[in-house]
Amino acid sequence: MPPLPENFTYSAEHEWINAGADAIVGSTVKIGITAVASDALGEVVYVDLPEVGDTVTAGETCGEVESTKSVSDLYCPVTGEVTSINEAATDNPGLLNSDPYGDGWLFEVKVTELGDVMDAAGYAEANSL
Repeated sequence: MPPLPENFTYSAEHEWINAGADAIVGSTVKIGITAVASDALGEVVYVDLPEVGDTVTAGETCGEVESTKSVSDLYCPVTGEVTSINEAATDNPGLLNSDPYGDGWLFEVKVTELGDVMDAAGYAEANSL
């Protein structure tokens, strides 16, 4: 499993934000799922993401990730407007397994509000990493 990026922020539902909590509101950030989630899911075969221009709400579902084992809801860790989606991940969902913190990002949001999140140390402790 790849190491957790120390400068990312994490949700209890296993989503990551590519910024520290103090730099998120007012910024445009990338969102993805953690290696913990992709490992638990197994081989990811499909992702359903919000559309560009959609408003997403922290703590609410905003899509789905489907694997050979199951379908899991995707929860948004922030509130804001979706500014782009990662077409590479929709075309090749296996990127969520092979590079969850890099090329496997899912979508970008211009953030107006931060949800309930934790730093890398808190996420690692909560997940016995």
